[in-house]
Amino acid sequence: MDLSTLRHSAAHIMAQAVKRIYPEVKLGIGPAIEDGFYYDFYRDEAFTPEDLKKIEKEMKKIIKQDLKFERREVTRTEAEELLKKAGEDFKLELLYDIPQGEAISFYQDGEFIDLCRGPHVESTGKVKAVKLLSVAGAYWRGDENNPMMQRIYGTAFESQEELKEYLNLLEEAKKRDHRRLGRELELFDFYDEIGPGLVLWHPKGALLRSILEDFLKKEHLKRGYQLVVIPHIMKADIWKISGHYDFYRENMYMFELDGKEYGIKPMNCPGHIMVYKSKIRSYRDLPIRLFELGTVYRHERAGVLHGLLRVRGFTQDDAHIFCRQDQVEEEIGKVIEFVLDVLDVFGFNDFEIEISTRPDEFIGTIENWDRATDALKSALERRGMAYKINPGDGAFYGPKIDVKLRDALKRTWQCATIQCDFSLPERFNLEYIDSDGQPKRPIMIHRVVLGSIERFIGTLIEHYAGAFPFWLSPEQVRILPVSERFFDYAEKVRDLLMENGIRVSLDTGSDTLPKKIRTAEKQKVPYMLIVGEREVDSNSVSVRQRGRVDLGSVSLDRIFDVLK
Repeated sequence: MDLSTLRHSAAHIMAQAVKRIYPEVKLGIGPAIEDGFYYDFYRDEAFTPEDLKKIEKEMKKIIKQDLKFERREVTRTEAEELLKKAGEDFKLELLYDIPQGEAISFYQDGEFIDLCRGPHVESTGKVKAVKLLSVAGAYWRGDENNPMMQRIYGTAFESQEELKEYLNLLEEAKKRDHRRLGRELELFDFYDEIGPGLVLWHPKGALLRSILEDFLKKEHLKRGYQLVVIPHIMKADIWKISGHYDFYRENMYMFELDGKEYGIKPMNCPGHIMVYKSKIRSYRDLPIRLFELGTVYRHERAGVLHGLLRVRGFTQDDAHIFCRQDQVEEEIGKVIEFVLDVLDVFGFNDFEIEISTRPDEFIGTIENWDRATDALKSALERRGMAYKINPGDGAFYGPKIDVKLRDALKRTWQCATIQCDFSLPERFNLEYIDSDGQPKRPIMIHRVVLGSIERFIGTLIEHYAGAFPFWLSPEQVRILPVSERFFDYAEKVRDLLMENGIRVSLDTGSDTLPKKIRTAEKQKVPYMLIVGEREVDSNSVSVRQRGRVDLGSVSLDRIFDVLK
């Protein structure tokens, strides 16, 4: 049985249950989604957790009735009359959007009928395992100028065993929620006084970022990238040339300065283009790879902001490669290899790849779009890498490869993006002097390896449940003296570790040793070094590894072997 069809049928059953209990409710849409389904309802009163229990109970009655799903095709006039009589204003709006000549269908089971393309399972009894999960607000059709709907989320599976396994994963996901762990581990937080979607990094979080950024700089430099830094604000003129002013302005922060219009950069590409344009380039110079840890700002709607995963200000490991036509596929291939190498370092070996193609609104010629898309496909196919096509979801200036990694709970996260662009070099009149002495147009590859540093750290927190590997932990070792008598020796151990590049702290609090250990465990510190009278006498430390693993006594001259 197709799981998507099963879940769409469950959404239909949920709408039927809601109408039975709350007949005044108006219906929106109810699709299947990756992990379940939802249905949007318009109701004056908010749905409560108790309401969800009632709805789920009614759904199970409908499932037990085993009502047959029957498809009815009707004329546009019949559909309009039916929906007007039922008072379903939102469904009427959907009806009016159906193109002329396209079939109009309703699905009915028992007393309930709904405008729907389908398909559905044979009958309600085929939905064996269902669970309602939550309710959230959602603007009708995603437009904040439209009425606010109430979106009830649920999930459905073919068996109770599969449902139970999924619910266990949800519980584990709650424990790993990066927003909660970010506060508990003192990494970052958000403050109303500063504004939504704007992150404040605390010392440990800032150190974690720095470790990541140092790693990225090192990896880029050894692959032939050059570092650049560009301004955070630029005149509107450059955004007009790039096309952002026409295609992306609603996501930009614009303001006036000295009588001129400026924009805070939502992307780094125009600045990197200007670095390329700073002097005449030869075919021998190409490829030129410019890299920046570039902070950008985008006006994301408040309703979609979500911890580190969707913010208004974030930093990208952003690079732009300027190359000749004969170098494009090789450069894309090198970026793919770079991405795979870096993901392997973090323990991500499971991912999926999509190619997003030309959207309805775009710049450049269709011929160049096709050439760019073919280059992306060829680079993947040469490496035997499977991919899906995501139609119409490319950037306005070029198609792209998206790499979506899977974490420890098998959830997907957007990571690397590789875009092939013939359009911006044309708009900015970029050139290089070819071997024949004539000016030629370079091709531009936009790419990020980790993507947003904020989003990637959020992913890492949830993947590792906050228990980072030793090399990535902002606090690698915590020294726990048994009592104040041993502070001097503890400081000696701390200084030794610090001199050798270990990130170490010293707990000088008055708590008992068991409580100090529990605190360090809760804060996910990889190693605890306990010092007392025995350790002082033997010039050693007692080593405890995160996860309550006791490694016993280790002399100071061997401690680095253990930590390595």
